[in-house]
Amino acid sequence: MNRSVEALFKPFHTNKLTLPNRIVMAPMTRAFSPNGIPTEEVVDYYKRRAENEVGLIITEGTAINHPAASSDPNVPFFYGEAALKGWENVVTAVHQVGGKMIPQLWHVGIQRPVGSLPFPDVKPISPSGITSSGEKVTEAMTEKEIQAVIKAYADAATNAKRIGFDGIELHGAHGYLIDQFFWKATNKRTDKYGGNIVDRTRFAVEVIKACREAVGEDFPIVFRFSQWKTGAYTEKLAKSPQELEQFLLALSDAGVDIFHASTRRFWEPEFKDSTLNLAGWTKKLTGKPTITVGSVGLDDIFAPGVKAKNAPIDELINRLEQQEFDLVAVGRALLVDPTWAHKLHTGNTKDMIPYSPEALKTLS
Repeated sequence: MNRSVEALFKPFHTNKLTLPNRIVMAPMTRAFSPNGIPTEEVVDYYKRRAENEVGLIITEGTAINHPAASSDPNVPFFYGEAALKGWENVVTAVHQVGGKMIPQLWHVGIQRPVGSLPFPDVKPISPSGITSSGEKVTEAMTEKEIQAVIKAYADAATNAKRIGFDGIELHGAHGYLIDQFFWKATNKRTDKYGGNIVDRTRFAVEVIKACREAVGEDFPIVFRFSQWKTGAYTEKLAKSPQELEQFLLALSDAGVDIFHASTRRFWEPEFKDSTLNLAGWTKKLTGKPTITVGSVGLDDIFAPGVKAKNAPIDELINRLEQQEFDLVAVGRALLVDPTWAHKLHTGNTKDMIPYSPEALKTLS
């Protein structure tokens, strides 16, 4: 890694959020919170990254207050006195070492298998009750159910601000609930929540507006979205820059401050005839700051059992210096090595821990 990394360590500032550098810890599900309650181990896990020069930490996905929000009893809740106290302990520890932190608010929707814990009697929910393959699993959400979920997101946003977080991220990617409304394969509705690519943003728009009303104008809202879906890696919501602009402007106008454009490889162009990646296009079309992500610092994409060597980040630095995007989310590299950012800054890259399934077993 010969290229100067100083661009990654320049402060980031908007009227709502100031960060010491451009490195973001990507949200990564760990399922290490028994009964949904973050423990002291969770406190230590995030604190170690913050004290080693991660500018902004985005928590693993946290379940909003809806019984079908998650499918694992060890995925942390973002509701209830015990869970919120656990998260308050986490964010306090991160702040004590100079870090910033936002929770990712999450509902898995139809990706929740029938009978899943922690509430096995509760059916999954989704826009049309169908999976991406067209399998009928449950009934479509009623408008009353939609409004209840929107309120659950807003309540979570309220709690995030109350217990000291620096903003929120709404998980609208990877084929989870919000994304199921975006995705034509899972949204067959004929009411106001279905239709063309703009009409299918209505649920997300109402979630964003409800959260904005709950937290006020000065609290940052980050929105994560993706073209790809779990199990459908070549899928594209928007097949052209024009479609992407229609999609994004609806969300931007609703109150998103920063877009987190999830890709599997940050260096891949999103559309032909341009080198811009998804974060680059998003910034160009909305004028809003963006976070890029996707195999940063590694030479292979994520897949079960795959090892990845540490890789140069010269192209990443070049794109950041060209202001294609503003922030850089790092996933697996930070997952296995809490000191990755500090090692990068000090040039101690030879001691970086390579990503592998074995390294995850010693996760700290």
